Amino acid sequence: MAEQTKKVALVTGANKGIGYETARQLATQGITVLIGARDEKRGKEAATKLQREGFDAQFLLLDINDEATHKTARQFIEEKFGKLDILVNNAGIALDLDQKPSEVDAQMLRKTFDTNFFGVISVTQALMPLIRKSKAGRIVNVSSGLGSLTQNSDPNWSFYAVKPLAYNSSKTALNAFTVMLAHELKDTAIKVNSADPGFTATDLNGHRGYKTVEQGASVITQLATLPADGPTGSYFDDQGVLPW
Repeated sequence: MAEQTKKVALVTGANKGIGYETARQLATQGITVLIGARDEKRGKEAATKLQREGFDAQFLLLDINDEATHKTARQFIEEKFGKLDILVNNAGIALDLDQKPSEVDAQMLRKTFDTNFFGVISVTQALMPLIRKSKAGRIVNVSSGLGSLTQNSDPNWSFYAVKPLAYNSSKTALNAFTVMLAHELKDTAIKVNSADPGFTATDLNGHRGYKTVEQGASVITQLATLPADGPTGSYFDDQGVLPW
């Protein structure tokens, strides 16, 4: 295998919405993008669409809830590229947006955490050996402003009334993973940050959001391409640092 000089990025849940737009924005910077998706048909269609725009993109089967696909993804990337420069943990679900915290059952909580938290950790751990081989690895955990305990406790916050227990708490837990992993890697060239795309119009919220996917993906792309003196272990939206 020849040395891979181009940066290689994997975006999970990249066949649509913010994930697809993040992949597109990274591809515009000359980065090879891997469209991580569990649906082979949709994933291949997304990769083909980017290829037709002249970008270096390809589909990679990756189901956030299937650890076997995490291992096969690692094997594929290792054999083809030998490293992974950027991991964007974008795939996520929101099942309880219209339910009260006292009414969310345990099954829904577990399903949400399996995808938004445990699945993210599994993917990251599987790919960490390849990220360590990058000269400047970047990990972006796509969180939400709804994961901020500080904002959730502020009656003056615009989304103070939005309290879906499963979704919000899974993103709070994801933010904790960002902090812990960034600390572990603080003496390396790898940077780990959480991104809040904002209230973006996607399938996740029934397209009720007021931001476009281009706007939502911008902070993710920025964190995925941070310079050597950029931050790590932080939490950002497109306006700057957010409180945990």
